[in-house]
Amino acid sequence: MGNWNTVAKKGATALLAAFLLVSLQGPSPSYAAEINAEVPKVIEKASPSVVAIIGKPSYDSDKTLEKNRFNLAHGTGVIVESNGVIVTNAHVVKDMKNIVVVTSDGTTYNGHATNIDEESDLALVKIDATGLTPATFASSSDIKVGETVAAIGTPISFALRNSVTVGIVSGLDRSVSSQYQLIQTDAAINPGNSGGALINMNGEVIGINTMKYADFGVENLGFAIPVDTVKYVLKHFQLYGKVKRPYLGLELEESWEAVVGLPSSTGLRVAYVDPDSPAAAAGIEQDDLVVSIGANKVKTLVDYNEAIKKYLPDEKVDITIQSEGASVTKSVTLGEVLHPETKWKEDAEGSDLDADRGKTKIGDSHFGWSMKYPAGLVKGHQSEEGDSVSFVDAKGEFSLSIQVDNESDELSPSALLNKLTGSEDDDYSGIAASTILERQYVKREGGPFAKIVGRSGDDGYIQTRGYLHQGRLYKVQLFVTKDHYNNDFKQNSYNDLLDSFKLSFNAQDESLKDISVYSNGNTTYTNEYGLSFALPSSWQKSSYTGNSSFFNSDYSQSLQVEVTSASSGDTLAAWADRERKQLEAQYVQKYRKISAPEELTLAGVPALKTAHAETLGNKWTAGYSLFFIKDKYKYEVEVSYPQEEEGAEINDLLHTLTTTIEVDKDNMDQELGFIQDLDELMDPNRTITYKNEKYKYTLQIPEKWTSSKSYDNKDQASKSFLFTGGYLTINADAVTSYEDAVKEEDASQKKSHDSDSEYAYTDEESTVLGGVKAKKYEVNYVSAKVPYKETTYIFSQNQMTYTVTLRMDEAVRTEANEARLKKAFDSLKFLDAVNK
Repeated sequence: MGNWNTVAKKGATALLAAFLLVSLQGPSPSYAAEINAEVPKVIEKASPSVVAIIGKPSYDSDKTLEKNRFNLAHGTGVIVESNGVIVTNAHVVKDMKNIVVVTSDGTTYNGHATNIDEESDLALVKIDATGLTPATFASSSDIKVGETVAAIGTPISFALRNSVTVGIVSGLDRSVSSQYQLIQTDAAINPGNSGGALINMNGEVIGINTMKYADFGVENLGFAIPVDTVKYVLKHFQLYGKVKRPYLGLELEESWEAVVGLPSSTGLRVAYVDPDSPAAAAGIEQDDLVVSIGANKVKTLVDYNEAIKKYLPDEKVDITIQSEGASVTKSVTLGEVLHPETKWKEDAEGSDLDADRGKTKIGDSHFGWSMKYPAGLVKGHQSEEGDSVSFVDAKGEFSLSIQVDNESDELSPSALLNKLTGSEDDDYSGIAASTILERQYVKREGGPFAKIVGRSGDDGYIQTRGYLHQGRLYKVQLFVTKDHYNNDFKQNSYNDLLDSFKLSFNAQDESLKDISVYSNGNTTYTNEYGLSFALPSSWQKSSYTGNSSFFNSDYSQSLQVEVTSASSGDTLAAWADRERKQLEAQYVQKYRKISAPEELTLAGVPALKTAHAETLGNKWTAGYSLFFIKDKYKYEVEVSYPQEEEGAEINDLLHTLTTTIEVDKDNMDQELGFIQDLDELMDPNRTITYKNEKYKYTLQIPEKWTSSKSYDNKDQASKSFLFTGGYLTINADAVTSYEDAVKEEDASQKKSHDSDSEYAYTDEESTVLGGVKAKKYEVNYVSAKVPYKETTYIFSQNQMTYTVTLRMDEAVRTEANEARLKKAFDSLKFLDAVNK
């Protein structure tokens, strides 16, 4: 493609530098001598089989990025069938829309990608044509290092289609950024050559150009996909419509030697075995070494891929492994690697390569302006709100900016002119006029405007126009280079463009292109796990939790995303049932509501939706969870909101989510591995030890509880352990006596009762912790509509006075929660007693 980064996998600066280095060096006399008189004949024979491919790249979801007619991508293809079947690179056409193919004689055809295989980086494009000249393919076994070859393609610019470079085969069986072996050549391969032919001196295709290394000091380092790999992929496309790849279920790791390019003496280490895979069924285990696939030795991942591609799914293959020092051969029935089908899509604006064909005017429907749309006008930056936008001329002759600000219509002509003259903060283009050449208030039919013309240093000239309309100031600013400004003909064309600016937008005019980005609609988010979904544009992403938490404008509604790996044998039903049981274990029945799971489809796979609501006694919090499993990962999207907000807004949010949720493996972080679902491991009764050395006690608290961290001192005098709807607090006091502590608590309890007669408490002498004398207070009360029970014990031990408070809201007073709270208190031990 004509995209620097796509082809060379490096930055644009490095590519340009590498290109210049190659371009400025002529061939040495000895190398030139090798290029014999037969080369032109060979090129003449092969060139009719090579085509140029151009199309529109897929665009970012950001509407402020312009889909302009000059934003095109290009590459090269090779005709494989006379009826218009063309092979090219997958990276050329994968994200390309509205494909156009140009043959060597200049004939143009519309085309579309019919098959794409990213593993091999090969794809097919079909055009409606007959009588084309298909390429002749060589055999990989005939390719020799040092033989003369030529690369035919479309480098750098589409105007350079069917360019030829000549070199030699520099190396074979190279494993560079590819699943399979590649041919190395020093024939110049540049951006746009991708998908073109690498031919021998018989005019036969020996490879499909795929990439080059481009960096400072790196020259003549290009690569092509060998013809045997091309034939393998084409055969699968013909028979199955895709490449059917065998699946073993292994993650393999190369040795250090293989990674750095040294000959490796060991096989591939098994880093992970999918529990439900053919490899697991055959008994292959983690840390085994894979030595051979059938009769083929494998020491690198490329070796493995070259060997396994000789087999089809459902076939049996003998795999030799080293396991605990012994060599073992396993017979494995292969599965199949499943990939989502890549479908060709036409651009939403039609199949024409020029999306703006027929558009002679451009404007913004929201802000209500329009003007002429010259063929060379290209939209640049546009603000998210659409209130400022810049344009440039495709040939670089001028730039234009339009900015809309709120402003009073009562601004006088002199005030408006003054504002345009000294508005540094409003100067969107960043170009300031140093010398004013013209300043006037122009009255014209259709609306007056203020006009300032100035010189900008030695670079050029700026004309700024300001229009007041319905509480807005429209500032239109044109910058023209000095050479073009002094050209009367061009100056007239610039003034004509400015004069065409109108404070109106005719939505019925089909020749008018609307660039408005204003929307009350939705925003699409994509996370590192390939999950994407839309939310209302008023929602925002949490700055603390990345792509996992989202909130509406007043934070009353929230969405939480959790992604974990699917364990072997886990099911949607079992997963949703675990979530239900957790809620039941947390809340008493009268304080919770749980609906039966509802079946639906999300991201093309079966899913479940469960609705729930819970309360501590005051306000109900409602919500629903969406569960689905795809590509070995479990996705849960949970939405929460106040129950009283249930209605059309929540229903619309659910509809938006369920119709926009997608999972795309291409958007997954390549470093993703196994992500344990902690709920599968969590034991709510498991405890950990809290030890307070200074205040001489230990406590066993549930691992799931959280502790207060008011400051970093671990040995706090007062320590709280929290859970939903309750807590356990221990306060240790080395100064206050037991008697004084009881008096203070008595007074506090009586004061609370006197202030509120509904505040009821009891107190009694008691013993705790195996015979320790204590004063016990028990409170049952409703605070802010939340009923709770609170028990406080005061006792003395080790010359310390301890006050322990156990509180639990009625909503969470399940048998399990009460048992855990009691067990935690009963586990309290004193260090002196422990050390005896």
